[in-house]
Amino acid sequence: MFTWGNIISQCFNGLVLGALLALISSGLTIIYGTLGVLNLAHGAMFMLGGYAGWVAYTYTGSFIVAIVAGALFVMLVGIVSEQLIIRHFYSRPAEDQLLVTFGLGIVFVEVVRYFFGSLSKTVPPPAALTGITPLGFMVYPTYRLALLGIVTVALLVLYFILYRTRIGMIVRAGIEDAVMVDSLGINIQKVFMLVFGIGAMAAGFAGIVNAPVVAVAPDVGDAILVQTFVVVVIGGVGSFPGAVLGGLIAGEIISLTSIVDPAYSYVMLFVAMTLVLVLRPYGLLGTAGRE
Repeated sequence: MFTWGNIISQCFNGLVLGALLALISSGLTIIYGTLGVLNLAHGAMFMLGGYAGWVAYTYTGSFIVAIVAGALFVMLVGIVSEQLIIRHFYSRPAEDQLLVTFGLGIVFVEVVRYFFGSLSKTVPPPAALTGITPLGFMVYPTYRLALLGIVTVALLVLYFILYRTRIGMIVRAGIEDAVMVDSLGINIQKVFMLVFGIGAMAAGFAGIVNAPVVAVAPDVGDAILVQTFVVVVIGGVGSFPGAVLGGLIAGEIISLTSIVDPAYSYVMLFVAMTLVLVLRPYGLLGTAGRE
């Protein structure tokens, strides 16, 4: 039903979803922009963050510990995966990279399914963030408001790392020209390892903070992966601001379309992506010539 309250509520839902997609997409676009690897295991890493956080919460009862454990565990998985597998495919054809990361994602999903089963797991929000919050013109779930703030802070921290630190400068230089960075005496392999770890950590962090909203299940990363790739295409490959802008646009499209018919959410999302590709092939904030 079209009511102002419903529209405003869906706009808030789109903002929360968009911020979450922006965080996940920022990790994916950093990895692809720096390493040239299209990581099809990124959705599985989102799922791993949720499960690692759930395990930590089960044993400690602390949501903060769950967030830290989820993010660090997936960062470790990302670093190990890069060291043992991914780095051997940097110079291989793109289809080889797609196949190996796709296979890696399947392995992650099936390992989780083997140990935890196919039933979903729930992580409750902290007691202080339960219930609803009156905003004057509407009431809204308290944790969703907190989630928007948590993800915004995470994006700001990631922005600070990328644009205000030396390692961020090296990463952004690597996105533009990895060969030049290597020729300057910087160990580009260590940079690649760190970039993959940071990108994976962004997905893992998103996975656990979203767990109180959407229950964790082995296949929870599948839909997120599709949405994330659309966000990267809309915003521009390798562009952190583009990932943020693309995430917000995608979140609003999905939420507002759901008012009419949720079945058309993906349709409109892909329509938007197609329009961007036709009018600006490198994305809204992408750079022409970046592959």
